[in-house]
Amino acid sequence: MLNDDLAISVRNISKKYRLFDSVQERLKEALHPFQKKYHREFWALKNVSFDVSKGSTLGIVGRNGSGKSTLLQIISSVLLPTVGNLELSGRVSALLELGAGLNPEFTGRENVIFYGAVMGYSEKEMNARLPFIREFADIGEFFDQPVRVYSSGMFSRLAFATAINIDPDILIVDEALSVGDPKFQKKCYRKIHEFQKSGVTILLVTHDVESIIRHCDQALLLVEGELVEMGEPKTVVNFYIDVLEGRKVSTAVSNYDFDEKSLAEVRKTDQNVPKTILDQFLSGFSGQDNCVSRKSYNKNEYRQGNGNAEIVDYLLICKDKVDFSAVQSGCQLEIYWKVLFHEDVEFPSYGFAVCSVDGLKLWGGNTWFDKFPVQPARTGDYVIFKSSFSLHLNKGEYFITLGCGQVLNEQLCPMDRRCDLIHIVVETRSRFDGLVALNVAFSEIVKKQGHEN
Repeated sequence: MLNDDLAISVRNISKKYRLFDSVQERLKEALHPFQKKYHREFWALKNVSFDVSKGSTLGIVGRNGSGKSTLLQIISSVLLPTVGNLELSGRVSALLELGAGLNPEFTGRENVIFYGAVMGYSEKEMNARLPFIREFADIGEFFDQPVRVYSSGMFSRLAFATAINIDPDILIVDEALSVGDPKFQKKCYRKIHEFQKSGVTILLVTHDVESIIRHCDQALLLVEGELVEMGEPKTVVNFYIDVLEGRKVSTAVSNYDFDEKSLAEVRKTDQNVPKTILDQFLSGFSGQDNCVSRKSYNKNEYRQGNGNAEIVDYLLICKDKVDFSAVQSGCQLEIYWKVLFHEDVEFPSYGFAVCSVDGLKLWGGNTWFDKFPVQPARTGDYVIFKSSFSLHLNKGEYFITLGCGQVLNEQLCPMDRRCDLIHIVVETRSRFDGLVALNVAFSEIVKKQGHEN
């Protein structure tokens, strides 16, 4: 029995496929008098279990072939699981893949009415919804043309517009937005936000990890059919990036042992040193990780990289302020960071990114992108790098990621990427909406006085 607060309950779901090397072997197995097996088993899903609360948004990530689409097809009742149980609460509307559920010989209008009939709506009810669907899809005269002449973008527009207009309790979106143009994607996400506010449960599959972080309450990661991580979106996305880059899935921060002293004690000790903090930073080469001593250090950082080099310290400077956690908007922020090389690196690269609390990347770049010349580094070398920029941000909290990588075969490979390493609080005296201050200037050009009759 499904709990009242759950929309989806998946318990020990597994899905097996039988794979044959040829059509002949499939026929041999079907006709063999002693039921000899010619197939090999492939488990697309292996013992997957999770719950989704009503009104929440779950993001699902994983490499191609990890079982994402199979899982969504089972949840939407297109496939039956080989093993396990599934319980749902409410009407499910699914955009499983490009063009799925659309008959290529039907017109867009006919497909909409047919889809509504499958979902239990009469033709009269769907005709009443047609103007809204047609307006949202915005495909013009093609709405009354056979779907087989549609472009991939038109497929996506019609499918999404249809799915959201049958009042779903559970909406499933499987990469359906990846082919739409930016304006249509924005309109779709605006509609998804409306659904979230109205309590619709949403399952979102996309390779755009920033969308997962921004739009989802939870996320899960599938690797070769197994659920290996589920939880806060940012954490799951970090695991996913590890998988994409061929690293073992583990909490990277825990691989770095910090000193027994508390952060407060370390910082207090630093303040008693008579040398200026910048002098100390520039002259200190102990090889120890000193990032934890900084006032803006985020203990919940996440580290990625092959270990050929590591970032062992950083320092923030803004005018006369040094090593701080709060800063005024508009200041010229200088970031120094110190890198220790454990291998010879012919083409190193240094970069950073600034993100909002919900993971929106406000800016990200590196020396390789900018074609900035960087000297090779040898084993045991220390490199101190500096970046400076104007911090024109609205009042709030932000995170800065520092990274160093190496360019191999025209690909940038991370050596040490310390994600969300720096946590700063931005204060501002001005008032505006949004995240970025554009330094807008207003001018009244003409003022014409009114005249009495």
